[in-house]
Amino acid sequence: MAPGGGRLTMISQELKNALAKLAVNEAVVPDFKDKGFHLDVAVAPDAVAPAAEVMNLAGFFLEAITGVDWLAEGQMEVVYDYNHSISPGRVVIRARVSRATPELPTISAIYPGALWHERETHDFFGIVFTGHPDLKPLLLPEDADFHPLRKDYTS
Repeated sequence: MAPGGGRLTMISQELKNALAKLAVNEAVVPDFKDKGFHLDVAVAPDAVAPAAEVMNLAGFFLEAITGVDWLAEGQMEVVYDYNHSISPGRVVIRARVSRATPELPTISAIYPGALWHERETHDFFGIVFTGHPDLKPLLLPEDADFHPLRKDYTS
């Protein structure tokens, strides 16, 4: 059976090699049936935009951006989900930043739709996307001084 439960994927060796050059450790190729994606790559914060460029050039679209609060480790993680519309292939790009200064560059110049995802991630986790042209609250009140999905948030 082909990877992805019988579906052909667009995760070519060329794409894997391009992302491997940006990765902070070896890319993970999980069982799609267990994880729901074909490739998982961790990159440094300064490699987020180059990784987005690789995905864009390979014809992938951005599905979502979200955050994960690793409170015990003192880190925040930003998770970028990419997919391909012609021959499905799901790729996850992850970047960790310090919880004290959660900043990484915007990818909105590469994927304009990222503007909304980055604003939502900023609202809920307090992650700053440097270079974002309009990082004002998207879903929270304009005067909100809290980030409700941080694990230490109390209402």
